[in-house]
Amino acid sequence: MQKLLLTTLLFLFPILSVAQSQSMTIEEAIQTSLDNNYQLKQAENTRDLSDTRVRSAQADFLPSLNASFSGSRNVGRQFVQEDLSFEDRTTYGLNGGLNANITIFDGFTNISNLRAAQADQESEQLSFQRLKESVMFDTASRFLEVVLNQELLKIAESNLEASTSQLERITAQVEVGSRPTVDQYNQESVVANDELAVIQRENALEVSMGRLVRIMQDESINQVDPVMPTVDELALMPLDLDLQEMISAAMEQRSDIRAQEYDIESNFQNYRIARGQHLPTISASAGFNGSYSDQLLDPITRETVSFQDQFFDQNVRRNLGFSIQIPIFNRWNTRTNIESARVQLRNSELAMENVRFQVTEEVRQAYNDYQSVVKELESTEKALIAAERAYETEQQRYEVGSSTLIELNQANANFVQAQSNRIQAVYNFVFQEKLLDFYIGQLDNEFQF
Repeated sequence: MQKLLLTTLLFLFPILSVAQSQSMTIEEAIQTSLDNNYQLKQAENTRDLSDTRVRSAQADFLPSLNASFSGSRNVGRQFVQEDLSFEDRTTYGLNGGLNANITIFDGFTNISNLRAAQADQESEQLSFQRLKESVMFDTASRFLEVVLNQELLKIAESNLEASTSQLERITAQVEVGSRPTVDQYNQESVVANDELAVIQRENALEVSMGRLVRIMQDESINQVDPVMPTVDELALMPLDLDLQEMISAAMEQRSDIRAQEYDIESNFQNYRIARGQHLPTISASAGFNGSYSDQLLDPITRETVSFQDQFFDQNVRRNLGFSIQIPIFNRWNTRTNIESARVQLRNSELAMENVRFQVTEEVRQAYNDYQSVVKELESTEKALIAAERAYETEQQRYEVGSSTLIELNQANANFVQAQSNRIQAVYNFVFQEKLLDFYIGQLDNEFQF
């Protein structure tokens, strides 16, 4: 029974292993991150809350309306007006009313409050957009890191296979006496180093895979098989860029700059609200109230007047009025609030200066990195062609005995390094193009290469 269970598990293990690896394009990885990222969900909740605050600020222009209703039961000695005497009685009474109040002038507080809420709403929306771009960019970066590590692992495995084959040939030649034994020992050392390189590349791939899975935050995904165009299929045409135009575009398009502009507007409106506390407040009110008492008697029939006649006719009170409140002295609280609002406004303006400086530096750094990567792309292509030819030539020389194994291994190492440098230069070039879009603020939702 145990043997059967073990056999079944061994049979299912490859299937389970395959099920854990999911083929995924970079667009699908980004969409998964956007769907699951908790920071985006929090930002979306905050954005929805800002919408509610705008509606609340708009409603402040409307009148308030309140209804009230109360009842009473009094037991004990009471004065009876009809008999002009005191008696022990139990009386019942009801009171109800409807009151409205509207603010006519409050030092422009309602207007400023609405404008501040609208500015906060726009700021939250733009901050949400920038966070979304950051999630897209981080996911794409980790996706490319996985792809790059896969390519580097393939190079390391191919190199290990070649060095192992070389060891087999040298061993056979040593056995027949055509090669010295030291060549076999040297090649065994090379194979061991190549095996170590494969292990290191496998570990780097696992680490990058874990980082990609973690940012997608999907428990059903344990491993990703990235689907991406090959190096030969990628468009490697350098762009003709102008640094000043890029900086100007970033200043206009970056959502974090525009969000900071709305923060300044919000703080300016809060400053106006604080200054408005010096101005008077004018409000108007209107009300309708009615009451009922079981002690109210009809003077002719001596019967209790009905509820309808009392509440809606005889005991009806209507009021209409207005009030003006003029601030004279409030223990310098208004002055403190104004100064606090002024400091908040100034700090937001200073923050804008810092954001602009940071954006300028990010764009300039991205521009310089892109120019450097373009040069690396050209030089690594030349270096790869030269290293491949040198390795092939050295291999032919070694086969005819005009070169040593050390020279052959050195040529092979140079060729492997040139391959690695070329792969890294290609993916760095692709990454730097998207990095430019990210820092300029024109990263598309469709992240394609």
